[in-house]
Amino acid sequence: MPWHAQLQLDYRLEQQRTVLQHRHNGPLRILKSLYPEGDAICHNVVVHPPGGLVGGDLLDVKLHVGTGAHAMLGTPGATRFYASDEARATQQIAITLDAGARLEWLPLEAIAYPGCDALNAVSATLAEGAEMMGWDVTALGLPLANQPYTSGRLRQRLEMPGIWLEQATIDATDTRLMQSPLGLAGQRCLGTFWFATGSALNRERREHLLEVVRGALQDGPTDVQAGATCPNDQVLAVRAVAPVVEPLMALFQRAWAAMRPAAWGLNPVQPRIWRV
Repeated sequence: MPWHAQLQLDYRLEQQRTVLQHRHNGPLRILKSLYPEGDAICHNVVVHPPGGLVGGDLLDVKLHVGTGAHAMLGTPGATRFYASDEARATQQIAITLDAGARLEWLPLEAIAYPGCDALNAVSATLAEGAEMMGWDVTALGLPLANQPYTSGRLRQRLEMPGIWLEQATIDATDTRLMQSPLGLAGQRCLGTFWFATGSALNRERREHLLEVVRGALQDGPTDVQAGATCPNDQVLAVRAVAPVVEPLMALFQRAWAAMRPAAWGLNPVQPRIWRV
């Protein structure tokens, strides 16, 4: 029987402290709020105890950050889309940031197992003055465990409605996409890191942030191919491919560590879950 899990997160700034109220239904939880940087920034970990999704399963996260609040969220493990002969498995994240809110969405990767039928979607709506950093990383199969991505279909969607949209269907049997130099060129991990704003970035700030993130990419792992661009004046995007997850995730962590002080004047205080 399919599992439908919902998690609703609502961050508010109360007396200069970001506090979380949340509701859940099904196997989706939030761990204790932590404040390693002081009251203004709330760190949380989203936990899905089953660890994976099969046909018909749904993970539905609605995340709201109120005016002036700042939240950082991660996950303790990968999201696993297992093989399925039935309905599609879905993970959908809907983000709403009020004016002046900040969010860091830093989950571990999604893994598309051979034979999966999956949808992985993130949608973010940012009010004027709101800003966020986030990433989406996907591993196709488990090549080091001798489980190559030879069958299955994964649909991905990243969007800021009316501002930015990236979507793809990654079908394991699409040899042009999987093997062509104009596609994934045989790489089996792909990811997008983004910095997004609810107001247009002026040219000076946009070019400064591009310079910062490109500097971080230059010193990154040699087996990752990556580039940074601004598709419009509200989004900076880094796109990367690699043979496996670890070097790509390490590169995105470098990009985040460079961007945090450059964009917000904050030290790159890592989520505690990264050290577990």
